[in-house]
Amino acid sequence: MEAGFSRMNDLTVLQASQGLAVYIEKKVRDAKTRGIVIGHDHRHHSSEFARLTAAAFIQRGFKVWFYKELVHTPLVPYTIKKLHAAGGVMITASHNPKDDNGYKVYWENACQIIPPHDEGIASTILKNLEPWGWDYDLVFKSDLVSDPTDQGVIDAYFEEVEALCQNKSDNEATNVKFVYTAMHGVGTPFAKRAFNCFKLPAFTPVEAQVLPDPDFPTVAFPNPEEGKGALTLAIQTAEQVGGNIILANDPDADRLAIAEKQPDGQWIIFSGNQIGSILGAASFEKAIAAGYKPEQLAMVASTVSSKFLARMAEVEGFTFVESLTGFKWIGNTAMRLEKQRLNVIFSYEEAIGFTIGNIVKDKDGVSALAFFSEWAVQLYKRGITAYQYLEELYKKYGYFVSENSYFICDDKKKISSIFDRIRFGNEKENDNKSKFGHKLCYPETIGGHKVIGIRDLTVGYDSSTKDNEPTLPVSSSSEMITFRLDNHTVFTIRTSGTEPKIKYYSELRGESEDQARKDLHHVVEAIGDELMEYEKNGLAKKKED
Repeated sequence: MEAGFSRMNDLTVLQASQGLAVYIEKKVRDAKTRGIVIGHDHRHHSSEFARLTAAAFIQRGFKVWFYKELVHTPLVPYTIKKLHAAGGVMITASHNPKDDNGYKVYWENACQIIPPHDEGIASTILKNLEPWGWDYDLVFKSDLVSDPTDQGVIDAYFEEVEALCQNKSDNEATNVKFVYTAMHGVGTPFAKRAFNCFKLPAFTPVEAQVLPDPDFPTVAFPNPEEGKGALTLAIQTAEQVGGNIILANDPDADRLAIAEKQPDGQWIIFSGNQIGSILGAASFEKAIAAGYKPEQLAMVASTVSSKFLARMAEVEGFTFVESLTGFKWIGNTAMRLEKQRLNVIFSYEEAIGFTIGNIVKDKDGVSALAFFSEWAVQLYKRGITAYQYLEELYKKYGYFVSENSYFICDDKKKISSIFDRIRFGNEKENDNKSKFGHKLCYPETIGGHKVIGIRDLTVGYDSSTKDNEPTLPVSSSSEMITFRLDNHTVFTIRTSGTEPKIKYYSELRGESEDQARKDLHHVVEAIGDELMEYEKNGLAKKKED
Protein backbone atom coordinates (compact mmCIF):
# COMPACT_ATOMS: atom_id res chain seq x y z
CA MET A 1 0.00 0.00 0.00
CA GLU A 2 1.58 3.23 -1.19
CA ALA A 3 1.26 6.01 -3.72
CA GLY A 4 1.34 5.15 -7.41
CA PHE A 5 -0.95 3.84 -10.13
CA SER A 6 0.38 0.30 -9.71
CA ARG A 7 -0.13 0.32 -5.93
CA MET A 8 -3.06 -0.18 -3.58
CA ASN A 9 -4.27 3.24 -2.46
CA ASP A 10 -7.49 5.27 -2.25
CA LEU A 11 -7.29 6.46 -5.85
CA THR A 12 -6.58 3.08 -7.45
CA VAL A 13 -9.26 1.40 -5.33
CA LEU A 14 -11.81 4.03 -6.37
CA GLN A 15 -10.81 3.76 -10.03
CA ALA A 16 -10.99 -0.04 -9.94
CA SER A 17 -14.42 0.12 -8.30
CA GLN A 18 -15.76 2.60 -10.84
CA GLY A 19 -14.62 0.44 -13.74
CA LEU A 20 -15.96 -2.70 -12.10
CA ALA A 21 -19.34 -1.06 -11.47
CA VAL A 22 -19.68 0.04 -15.10
CA TYR A 23 -18.63 -3.38 -16.38
CA ILE A 24 -20.98 -5.36 -14.12
CA GLU A 25 -23.85 -3.02 -14.97
CA LYS A 26 -23.23 -3.74 -18.65
CA LYS A 27 -22.68 -7.50 -18.42
CA VAL A 28 -24.94 -8.78 -15.62
CA ARG A 29 -28.72 -8.79 -15.91
CA ASP A 30 -30.53 -6.70 -13.27
CA ALA A 31 -27.15 -5.93 -11.74
CA LYS A 32 -28.20 -2.79 -9.88
CA THR A 33 -31.17 -4.35 -8.13
CA ARG A 34 -29.36 -7.62 -7.37
CA GLY A 35 -26.51 -5.64 -5.89
CA ILE A 36 -22.84 -6.05 -5.08
CA VAL A 37 -21.42 -7.74 -1.95
CA ILE A 38 -18.52 -6.02 -0.19
CA GLY A 39 -16.49 -7.38 2.71
CA HIS A 40 -13.16 -6.56 4.30
CA ASP A 41 -10.60 -7.93 6.72
CA HIS A 42 -8.65 -6.16 9.46
CA ARG A 43 -5.60 -4.96 7.56
CA HIS A 44 -4.46 -1.37 7.51
CA HIS A 45 -6.90 0.71 5.40
CA SER A 46 -9.16 -2.27 4.61
CA SER A 47 -12.18 -0.48 6.07
CA GLU A 48 -11.49 2.71 4.10
CA PHE A 49 -10.94 0.77 0.88
CA ALA A 50 -14.19 -1.14 1.40
CA ARG A 51 -16.12 2.09 2.01
CA LEU A 52 -14.65 3.69 -1.12
CA THR A 53 -15.59 0.59 -3.10
CA ALA A 54 -19.13 0.83 -1.81
CA ALA A 55 -19.28 4.55 -2.63
CA ALA A 56 -18.49 3.91 -6.29
CA PHE A 57 -21.31 1.38 -6.62
CA ILE A 58 -23.76 3.53 -4.67
CA GLN A 59 -23.08 6.50 -6.94
CA ARG A 60 -23.82 4.24 -9.90
CA GLY A 61 -27.17 3.31 -8.36
CA PHE A 62 -26.31 -0.22 -7.18
CA LYS A 63 -27.80 -1.99 -4.20
CA VAL A 64 -24.83 -2.63 -1.91
CA TRP A 65 -24.64 -5.55 0.51
CA PHE A 66 -21.97 -4.19 2.86
CA TYR A 67 -20.51 -6.14 5.77
CA LYS A 68 -19.85 -3.54 8.45
CA GLU A 69 -17.92 -5.97 10.64
CA LEU A 70 -14.86 -8.04 9.77
CA VAL A 71 -15.58 -11.21 7.80
CA HIS A 72 -13.57 -14.15 6.57
CA THR A 73 -13.18 -14.17 2.79
CA PRO A 74 -15.51 -17.12 1.97
CA LEU A 75 -18.49 -15.15 3.28
CA VAL A 76 -18.35 -12.83 0.26
CA PRO A 77 -18.86 -15.55 -2.38
CA TYR A 78 -21.36 -17.29 -0.09
CA THR A 79 -23.36 -14.08 0.18
CA ILE A 80 -23.35 -13.67 -3.60
CA LYS A 81 -24.79 -17.17 -3.85
CA LYS A 82 -27.32 -16.71 -1.08
CA LEU A 83 -28.62 -13.28 -2.15
CA HIS A 84 -28.24 -13.90 -5.89
CA ALA A 85 -26.05 -10.80 -6.10
CA ALA A 86 -24.41 -9.54 -9.29
CA GLY A 87 -20.87 -9.84 -7.93
CA GLY A 88 -18.65 -9.06 -5.00
CA VAL A 89 -15.43 -7.54 -3.71
CA MET A 90 -13.35 -8.66 -0.73
CA ILE A 91 -10.67 -6.29 0.54
CA THR A 92 -7.90 -8.55 1.80
CA ALA A 93 -4.28 -9.46 1.19
CA SER A 94 -4.86 -12.91 2.66
CA HIS A 95 -1.54 -14.15 4.10
CA ASN A 96 0.73 -11.51 2.56
CA PRO A 97 3.05 -9.32 4.68
CA LYS A 98 1.57 -6.54 6.82
CA ASP A 99 2.22 -3.71 4.36
CA ASP A 100 0.14 -5.35 1.63
CA ASN A 101 -3.55 -5.22 0.83
CA GLY A 102 -5.64 -6.55 -2.02
CA TYR A 103 -8.88 -6.34 -4.00
CA LYS A 104 -10.53 -9.69 -4.75
CA VAL A 105 -13.32 -9.72 -7.33
CA TYR A 106 -16.11 -12.30 -7.64
CA TRP A 107 -18.56 -12.69 -10.53
CA GLU A 108 -22.30 -13.39 -10.29
CA ASN A 109 -21.60 -17.15 -10.18
CA ALA A 110 -19.80 -16.58 -6.83
CA CYS A 111 -16.45 -17.59 -8.34
CA GLN A 112 -13.43 -15.38 -8.76
CA ILE A 113 -13.26 -13.73 -12.16
CA ILE A 114 -11.58 -15.42 -15.12
CA PRO A 115 -11.12 -14.38 -18.77
CA PRO A 116 -12.66 -12.61 -20.54
CA HIS A 117 -14.06 -10.69 -17.58
CA ASP A 118 -10.67 -9.82 -16.08
CA GLU A 119 -9.55 -8.20 -19.32
CA GLY A 120 -12.93 -6.51 -19.80
CA ILE A 121 -12.84 -5.05 -16.30
CA ALA A 122 -9.28 -3.79 -16.75
CA SER A 123 -10.25 -2.09 -19.99
CA THR A 124 -13.32 -0.48 -18.41
CA ILE A 125 -11.29 0.81 -15.47
CA LEU A 126 -9.08 2.74 -17.89
CA LYS A 127 -12.19 4.44 -19.29
CA ASN A 128 -13.37 5.53 -15.83
CA LEU A 129 -10.32 7.01 -14.13
CA GLU A 130 -11.82 10.36 -13.15
CA PRO A 131 -13.06 10.01 -9.53
CA TRP A 132 -16.82 10.25 -9.10
CA GLY A 133 -16.45 11.36 -5.50
CA TRP A 134 -14.58 10.67 -2.27
CA ASP A 135 -17.36 10.18 0.28
CA TYR A 136 -16.08 7.52 2.70
CA ASP A 137 -19.27 7.80 4.76
CA LEU A 138 -21.76 7.40 1.93
CA VAL A 139 -22.08 3.74 2.85
CA PHE A 140 -23.55 4.76 6.22
CA LYS A 141 -25.98 7.29 4.75
CA SER A 142 -27.40 5.68 1.62
CA ASP A 143 -30.69 3.80 1.53
CA LEU A 144 -29.11 1.51 -1.07
CA VAL A 145 -26.96 -0.16 1.60
CA SER A 146 -27.85 -3.18 3.76
CA ASP A 147 -25.72 -5.42 5.95
CA PRO A 148 -26.10 -9.09 4.91
CA THR A 149 -25.77 -10.02 8.58
CA ASP A 150 -29.21 -8.49 9.14
CA GLN A 151 -30.57 -10.73 6.36
CA GLY A 152 -29.45 -13.85 8.23
CA VAL A 153 -26.72 -14.68 5.72
CA ILE A 154 -24.07 -15.61 8.28
CA ASP A 155 -26.59 -17.80 10.09
CA ALA A 156 -27.42 -19.50 6.77
CA TYR A 157 -23.73 -20.08 6.09
CA PHE A 158 -23.29 -21.88 9.39
CA GLU A 159 -26.41 -23.93 8.78
CA GLU A 160 -24.69 -25.26 5.66
CA VAL A 161 -21.48 -25.82 7.61
CA GLU A 162 -23.44 -27.76 10.23
CA ALA A 163 -24.97 -29.92 7.49
CA LEU A 164 -21.47 -31.34 6.88
CA CYS A 165 -21.48 -32.82 10.40
CA GLN A 166 -22.33 -36.52 10.74
CA ASN A 167 -21.14 -37.56 14.20
CA LYS A 168 -22.19 -35.01 16.82
CA SER A 169 -22.40 -37.54 19.64
CA ASP A 170 -18.85 -38.75 19.02
CA ASN A 171 -17.66 -35.15 18.73
CA GLU A 172 -19.18 -34.27 22.12
CA ALA A 173 -17.62 -37.31 23.80
CA THR A 174 -14.10 -37.09 22.34
CA ASN A 175 -10.94 -36.54 24.36
CA VAL A 176 -9.05 -35.18 21.35
CA LYS A 177 -7.65 -31.76 22.22
CA PHE A 178 -7.46 -29.08 19.55
CA VAL A 179 -5.41 -25.89 19.56
CA TYR A 180 -6.29 -23.02 17.21
CA THR A 181 -4.50 -19.95 15.89
CA ALA A 182 -6.06 -17.20 13.81
CA MET A 183 -2.58 -15.88 12.93
CA HIS A 184 -3.64 -12.39 14.08
CA GLY A 185 -6.52 -12.55 11.58
CA VAL A 186 -10.30 -12.56 11.52
CA GLY A 187 -10.88 -16.30 11.90
CA THR A 188 -11.46 -16.82 15.64
CA PRO A 189 -15.22 -16.11 15.94
CA PHE A 190 -15.95 -18.09 12.78
CA ALA A 191 -13.80 -21.05 13.86
CA LYS A 192 -15.49 -21.08 17.29
CA ARG A 193 -18.93 -21.09 15.72
CA ALA A 194 -17.99 -23.88 13.33
CA PHE A 195 -16.79 -25.99 16.28
CA ASN A 196 -20.07 -25.29 18.06
CA CYS A 197 -22.03 -26.37 14.97
CA PHE A 198 -20.25 -29.72 15.09
CA LYS A 199 -20.54 -30.03 18.90
CA LEU A 200 -16.77 -30.37 19.03
CA PRO A 201 -15.04 -29.59 22.34
CA ALA A 202 -13.86 -26.00 22.59
CA PHE A 203 -10.38 -25.56 21.17
CA THR A 204 -7.58 -23.84 23.07
CA PRO A 205 -6.73 -20.57 21.31
CA VAL A 206 -3.21 -19.26 20.90
CA GLU A 207 -3.88 -16.18 23.02
CA ALA A 208 -1.17 -13.99 21.52
CA GLN A 209 -2.61 -14.52 18.02
CA VAL A 210 -6.34 -14.80 18.65
CA LEU A 211 -7.38 -11.19 17.99
CA PRO A 212 -7.10 -9.31 14.68
CA ASP A 213 -3.89 -7.27 14.53
CA PRO A 214 -2.80 -5.75 11.19
CA ASP A 215 0.83 -5.61 12.32
CA PHE A 216 1.08 -9.41 12.87
CA PRO A 217 3.55 -8.85 15.74
CA THR A 218 4.43 -12.46 16.57
CA VAL A 219 5.21 -13.80 13.08
CA ALA A 220 7.62 -12.75 10.35
CA PHE A 221 5.07 -13.81 7.73
CA PRO A 222 1.39 -14.35 8.64
CA ASN A 223 1.23 -17.48 6.52
CA PRO A 224 0.72 -20.83 8.27
CA GLU A 225 2.02 -22.53 5.13
CA GLU A 226 5.51 -21.34 6.09
CA GLY A 227 5.77 -24.19 8.61
CA LYS A 228 7.33 -24.30 12.06
CA GLY A 229 8.36 -20.66 12.04
CA ALA A 230 4.73 -19.57 11.72
CA LEU A 231 3.43 -22.21 14.13
CA THR A 232 5.96 -21.78 16.94
CA LEU A 233 3.49 -20.26 19.42
CA ALA A 234 0.81 -22.77 18.47
CA ILE A 235 3.16 -25.68 19.19
CA GLN A 236 4.18 -24.12 22.50
CA THR A 237 0.52 -23.71 23.46
CA ALA A 238 -0.27 -27.28 22.44
CA GLU A 239 2.58 -28.60 24.55
CA GLN A 240 1.33 -26.64 27.56
CA VAL A 241 -2.24 -27.93 27.35
CA GLY A 242 -1.55 -31.45 26.04
CA GLY A 243 -3.00 -30.72 22.62
CA ASN A 244 -3.18 -33.38 19.92
CA ILE A 245 -3.93 -31.30 16.83
CA ILE A 246 -3.14 -27.73 15.82
CA LEU A 247 -5.49 -25.92 13.43
CA ALA A 248 -4.25 -22.69 11.84
CA ASN A 249 -6.17 -20.33 9.61
CA ASP A 250 -4.40 -17.66 7.61
CA PRO A 251 -5.44 -14.05 8.38
CA ASP A 252 -8.56 -14.02 6.18
CA ALA A 253 -9.40 -17.62 7.17
CA ASP A 254 -9.75 -19.06 3.69
CA ARG A 255 -6.77 -21.38 4.18
CA LEU A 256 -6.10 -24.12 6.74
CA ALA A 257 -2.85 -25.55 8.06
CA ILE A 258 -2.73 -28.58 10.36
CA ALA A 259 -0.13 -30.12 12.66
CA GLU A 260 -0.43 -33.27 14.76
CA LYS A 261 1.54 -34.62 17.70
CA GLN A 262 2.71 -38.16 17.11
CA PRO A 263 2.97 -40.99 19.65
CA ASP A 264 6.74 -40.40 19.89
CA GLY A 265 6.16 -36.78 20.90
CA GLN A 266 7.20 -35.26 17.58
CA TRP A 267 5.02 -32.75 15.74
CA ILE A 268 4.24 -33.34 12.08
CA ILE A 269 3.14 -30.32 10.08
CA PHE A 270 1.09 -31.64 7.19
CA SER A 271 1.72 -30.26 3.73
CA GLY A 272 -1.19 -28.96 1.71
CA ASN A 273 -1.04 -32.10 -0.41
CA GLN A 274 -1.17 -34.34 2.64
CA ILE A 275 -4.17 -32.47 4.04
CA GLY A 276 -5.78 -32.64 0.60
CA SER A 277 -5.26 -36.41 0.47
CA ILE A 278 -6.82 -36.88 3.93
CA LEU A 279 -9.78 -34.59 3.24
CA GLY A 280 -10.36 -36.10 -0.20
CA ALA A 281 -10.35 -39.65 1.16
CA ALA A 282 -12.59 -38.62 4.07
CA SER A 283 -15.03 -36.92 1.70
CA PHE A 284 -15.17 -40.07 -0.43
CA GLU A 285 -15.69 -42.38 2.57
CA LYS A 286 -18.51 -40.18 3.90
CA ALA A 287 -20.19 -39.91 0.49
CA ILE A 288 -20.15 -43.67 -0.03
CA ALA A 289 -21.49 -44.20 3.51
CA ALA A 290 -24.29 -41.75 2.67
CA GLY A 291 -25.36 -43.92 -0.27
CA TYR A 292 -23.66 -42.26 -3.23
CA LYS A 293 -22.08 -44.38 -5.96
CA PRO A 294 -18.51 -43.56 -7.09
CA GLU A 295 -19.65 -42.70 -10.62
CA GLN A 296 -21.84 -39.92 -9.16
CA LEU A 297 -18.90 -38.20 -7.45
CA ALA A 298 -16.16 -35.86 -8.58
CA MET A 299 -13.13 -34.05 -7.18
CA VAL A 300 -10.96 -31.23 -8.52
CA ALA A 301 -7.39 -30.20 -7.80
CA SER A 302 -4.98 -27.71 -9.33
CA THR A 303 -2.46 -29.02 -11.79
CA VAL A 304 0.46 -28.33 -9.42
CA SER A 305 -1.17 -30.28 -6.60
CA SER A 306 -0.57 -33.94 -5.78
CA LYS A 307 -1.69 -36.64 -8.20
CA PHE A 308 -2.95 -38.68 -5.24
CA LEU A 309 -6.62 -37.94 -5.93
CA ALA A 310 -6.12 -38.82 -9.60
CA ARG A 311 -4.73 -42.20 -8.55
CA MET A 312 -7.53 -42.69 -6.03
CA ALA A 313 -10.08 -41.91 -8.76
CA GLU A 314 -8.52 -44.58 -11.00
CA VAL A 315 -8.91 -47.17 -8.25
CA GLU A 316 -12.31 -46.14 -6.86
CA GLY A 317 -14.11 -45.05 -10.02
CA PHE A 318 -15.05 -41.42 -9.33
CA THR A 319 -14.28 -38.51 -11.65
CA PHE A 320 -11.17 -36.45 -11.09
CA VAL A 321 -10.31 -33.30 -13.06
CA GLU A 322 -7.29 -31.02 -12.97
CA SER A 323 -7.54 -27.27 -13.32
CA LEU A 324 -5.13 -24.40 -13.58
CA THR A 325 -3.64 -23.07 -10.36
CA GLY A 326 -5.94 -20.92 -8.23
CA PHE A 327 -9.50 -21.24 -7.03
CA LYS A 328 -10.81 -18.99 -9.77
CA TRP A 329 -10.09 -21.96 -12.05
CA ILE A 330 -10.91 -24.71 -9.54
CA GLY A 331 -14.31 -23.19 -8.72
CA ASN A 332 -15.32 -22.74 -12.34
CA THR A 333 -14.16 -26.28 -13.13
CA ALA A 334 -16.33 -27.61 -10.29
CA MET A 335 -19.33 -25.74 -11.66
CA ARG A 336 -18.84 -27.31 -15.09
CA LEU A 337 -18.79 -30.77 -13.50
CA GLU A 338 -21.99 -30.00 -11.61
CA LYS A 339 -23.66 -29.15 -14.92
CA GLN A 340 -22.80 -32.74 -15.90
CA ARG A 341 -24.85 -33.83 -12.85
CA LEU A 342 -21.81 -34.86 -10.86
CA ASN A 343 -21.57 -34.19 -7.13
CA VAL A 344 -18.28 -32.38 -6.55
CA ILE A 345 -17.54 -33.37 -2.97
CA PHE A 346 -14.04 -31.94 -2.61
CA SER A 347 -11.65 -29.52 -4.31
CA TYR A 348 -8.24 -28.27 -3.29
CA GLU A 349 -4.91 -26.68 -4.15
CA GLU A 350 -1.60 -27.53 -2.52
CA ALA A 351 -1.30 -24.03 -1.03
CA ILE A 352 -3.54 -25.20 1.88
CA GLY A 353 -6.76 -24.18 0.16
CA PHE A 354 -9.73 -26.57 0.48
CA THR A 355 -13.42 -26.67 -0.43
CA ILE A 356 -15.68 -29.19 1.25
CA GLY A 357 -18.95 -29.84 -0.57
CA ASN A 358 -20.76 -26.99 -2.29
CA ILE A 359 -21.07 -24.27 0.36
CA VAL A 360 -18.82 -22.01 -1.69
CA LYS A 361 -16.82 -22.35 -4.90
CA ASP A 362 -13.78 -20.88 -3.20
CA LYS A 363 -11.38 -22.10 -0.57
CA ASP A 364 -12.80 -22.02 2.93
CA GLY A 365 -10.60 -22.60 5.96
CA VAL A 366 -13.50 -22.53 8.41
CA SER A 367 -15.72 -25.30 7.02
CA ALA A 368 -12.59 -27.35 6.27
CA LEU A 369 -11.41 -26.88 9.86
CA ALA A 370 -14.61 -28.32 11.33
CA PHE A 371 -14.81 -31.14 8.78
CA PHE A 372 -11.21 -32.21 9.41
CA SER A 373 -11.64 -32.05 13.18
CA GLU A 374 -14.69 -34.33 13.08
CA TRP A 375 -12.79 -36.77 10.87
CA ALA A 376 -9.87 -36.71 13.32
CA VAL A 377 -12.28 -37.65 16.10
CA GLN A 378 -13.39 -40.67 14.07
CA LEU A 379 -9.79 -41.66 13.35
CA TYR A 380 -8.80 -41.43 17.01
CA LYS A 381 -11.88 -43.50 17.84
CA ARG A 382 -10.47 -46.15 15.45
CA GLY A 383 -7.21 -45.96 17.40
CA ILE A 384 -5.12 -44.22 14.74
CA THR A 385 -3.78 -40.71 14.23
CA ALA A 386 -4.41 -38.62 11.14
CA TYR A 387 -0.84 -39.29 10.04
CA GLN A 388 -1.31 -43.04 10.47
CA TYR A 389 -4.47 -42.78 8.37
CA LEU A 390 -2.43 -41.04 5.68
CA GLU A 391 0.05 -43.92 5.81
CA GLU A 392 -2.82 -46.36 5.27
CA LEU A 393 -3.89 -44.38 2.23
CA TYR A 394 -0.37 -44.46 0.82
CA LYS A 395 -0.15 -48.22 1.31
CA LYS A 396 -3.38 -48.60 -0.67
CA TYR A 397 -2.82 -46.08 -3.46
CA GLY A 398 0.97 -45.64 -3.50
CA TYR A 399 3.38 -43.40 -1.63
CA PHE A 400 3.06 -39.87 -2.90
CA VAL A 401 5.86 -37.65 -1.64
CA SER A 402 6.23 -34.03 -2.62
CA GLU A 403 8.86 -31.35 -2.28
CA ASN A 404 7.71 -27.82 -3.04
CA SER A 405 9.66 -24.60 -2.65
CA TYR A 406 10.92 -21.63 -4.62
CA PHE A 407 13.85 -19.56 -5.81
CA ILE A 408 13.88 -15.81 -5.27
CA CYS A 409 14.54 -13.58 -8.27
CA ASP A 410 13.33 -10.00 -8.74
CA ASP A 411 14.90 -9.62 -12.21
CA LYS A 412 12.16 -10.24 -14.79
CA LYS A 413 14.64 -10.33 -17.68
CA LYS A 414 16.67 -13.02 -15.94
CA ILE A 415 13.53 -15.07 -15.29
CA SER A 416 12.61 -14.78 -18.97
CA SER A 417 16.07 -15.90 -20.07
CA ILE A 418 15.94 -18.90 -17.70
CA PHE A 419 12.67 -20.13 -19.18
CA ASP A 420 13.83 -19.34 -22.72
CA ARG A 421 16.83 -21.61 -22.22
CA ILE A 422 14.63 -24.40 -20.83
CA ARG A 423 12.25 -24.02 -23.76
CA PHE A 424 14.60 -23.34 -26.68
CA GLY A 425 18.04 -24.51 -25.53
CA ASN A 426 21.25 -22.58 -24.97
CA GLU A 427 21.06 -21.03 -28.42
CA LYS A 428 17.71 -20.29 -30.04
CA GLU A 429 17.25 -21.81 -33.48
CA ASN A 430 14.83 -19.96 -35.73
CA ASP A 431 11.95 -21.98 -37.15
CA ASN A 432 9.62 -20.03 -39.42
CA LYS A 433 7.23 -22.99 -39.70
CA SER A 434 6.71 -23.15 -35.94
CA LYS A 435 4.10 -21.02 -34.16
CA PHE A 436 6.72 -20.46 -31.48
CA GLY A 437 9.14 -18.77 -33.89
CA HIS A 438 11.96 -21.00 -32.71
CA LYS A 439 12.63 -24.73 -32.53
CA LEU A 440 11.54 -26.22 -29.22
CA CYS A 441 14.44 -27.83 -27.42
CA TYR A 442 13.30 -28.98 -23.99
CA PRO A 443 15.75 -31.11 -21.98
CA GLU A 444 15.59 -34.83 -22.74
CA THR A 445 16.76 -35.88 -19.28
CA ILE A 446 16.60 -34.25 -15.85
CA GLY A 447 18.59 -35.65 -12.95
CA GLY A 448 19.50 -38.63 -15.12
CA HIS A 449 15.86 -39.56 -15.74
CA LYS A 450 14.24 -39.51 -19.16
CA VAL A 451 11.63 -36.82 -19.80
CA ILE A 452 8.47 -38.58 -21.03
CA GLY A 453 6.03 -35.67 -21.02
CA ILE A 454 6.06 -31.86 -21.29
CA ARG A 455 3.24 -29.36 -20.97
CA ASP A 456 4.05 -25.69 -21.47
CA LEU A 457 1.06 -23.49 -20.68
CA THR A 458 2.98 -20.31 -21.48
CA VAL A 459 3.52 -20.95 -25.19
CA GLY A 460 0.85 -23.63 -25.66
CA TYR A 461 2.54 -27.02 -26.08
CA ASP A 462 1.63 -30.45 -24.74
CA SER A 463 3.54 -33.53 -25.82
CA SER A 464 0.74 -35.85 -24.62
CA THR A 465 -2.00 -34.66 -27.00
CA LYS A 466 -2.36 -35.62 -30.66
CA ASP A 467 -2.11 -32.07 -31.91
CA ASN A 468 0.31 -30.98 -29.15
CA GLU A 469 -2.25 -28.42 -27.98
CA PRO A 470 -2.88 -28.27 -24.21
CA THR A 471 -6.37 -28.99 -22.88
CA LEU A 472 -5.86 -26.44 -20.08
CA PRO A 473 -5.95 -22.69 -20.80
CA VAL A 474 -2.76 -21.08 -22.10
CA SER A 475 -1.47 -17.72 -20.89
CA SER A 476 1.66 -15.92 -22.02
CA SER A 477 1.43 -13.58 -19.02
CA SER A 478 3.26 -16.03 -16.75
CA GLU A 479 5.69 -18.92 -17.02
CA MET A 480 4.47 -22.46 -16.36
CA ILE A 481 6.02 -25.73 -17.55
CA THR A 482 5.27 -29.26 -16.32
CA PHE A 483 7.63 -32.22 -16.80
CA ARG A 484 6.94 -35.92 -16.39
CA LEU A 485 9.90 -38.25 -15.87
CA ASP A 486 10.21 -42.01 -16.32
CA ASN A 487 10.65 -42.57 -12.56
CA HIS A 488 7.04 -41.42 -11.82
CA THR A 489 8.09 -37.87 -11.00
CA VAL A 490 5.88 -34.97 -12.04
CA PHE A 491 7.00 -31.42 -11.40
CA THR A 492 5.92 -27.94 -12.43
CA ILE A 493 7.99 -24.78 -12.48
CA ARG A 494 6.15 -21.47 -12.64
CA THR A 495 6.47 -17.82 -11.81
CA SER A 496 4.41 -16.18 -9.09
CA GLY A 497 1.88 -13.52 -10.01
CA THR A 498 2.38 -11.59 -6.78
CA GLU A 499 5.91 -12.32 -5.53
CA PRO A 500 9.46 -12.30 -7.00
CA LYS A 501 9.66 -16.08 -7.01
CA ILE A 502 10.14 -19.02 -9.34
CA LYS A 503 8.14 -21.77 -7.66
CA TYR A 504 8.45 -25.50 -8.15
CA TYR A 505 6.02 -28.25 -7.22
CA SER A 506 7.34 -31.79 -7.42
CA GLU A 507 5.92 -35.20 -6.60
CA LEU A 508 6.92 -38.83 -6.98
CA ARG A 509 4.85 -41.96 -6.49
CA GLY A 510 6.90 -44.88 -5.17
CA GLU A 511 6.68 -48.19 -3.37
CA SER A 512 8.17 -46.90 -0.11
CA GLU A 513 8.29 -43.46 1.45
CA ASP A 514 12.02 -43.37 2.21
CA GLN A 515 13.11 -44.37 -1.28
CA ALA A 516 10.56 -42.08 -2.89
CA ARG A 517 11.86 -39.13 -0.89
CA LYS A 518 15.46 -39.86 -1.84
CA ASP A 519 14.59 -40.23 -5.52
CA LEU A 520 12.51 -37.08 -5.54
CA HIS A 521 15.12 -34.99 -3.76
CA HIS A 522 17.62 -35.98 -6.42
CA VAL A 523 15.28 -34.60 -9.07
CA VAL A 524 14.70 -31.42 -7.04
CA GLU A 525 18.44 -30.83 -6.88
CA ALA A 526 18.53 -31.18 -10.66
CA ILE A 527 15.74 -28.60 -11.02
CA GLY A 528 18.00 -26.08 -9.32
CA ASP A 529 21.27 -27.15 -10.92
CA GLU A 530 20.20 -28.09 -14.45
CA LEU A 531 17.08 -26.05 -15.18
CA MET A 532 17.37 -22.95 -13.00
CA GLU A 533 21.20 -22.92 -12.93
CA TYR A 534 20.53 -21.11 -9.68
CA GLU A 535 24.15 -20.49 -8.66
CA LYS A 536 25.14 -19.16 -12.09
CA ASN A 537 22.04 -16.96 -12.19
CA GLY A 538 22.39 -15.77 -8.60
CA LEU A 539 19.03 -17.12 -7.46
CA ALA A 540 18.40 -17.38 -3.72
CA LYS A 541 16.77 -20.51 -2.32
CA LYS A 542 13.95 -20.36 0.20
CA LYS A 543 15.27 -20.33 3.73
CA GLU A 544 14.20 -23.58 5.35
CA ASP A 545 12.97 -23.81 8.95
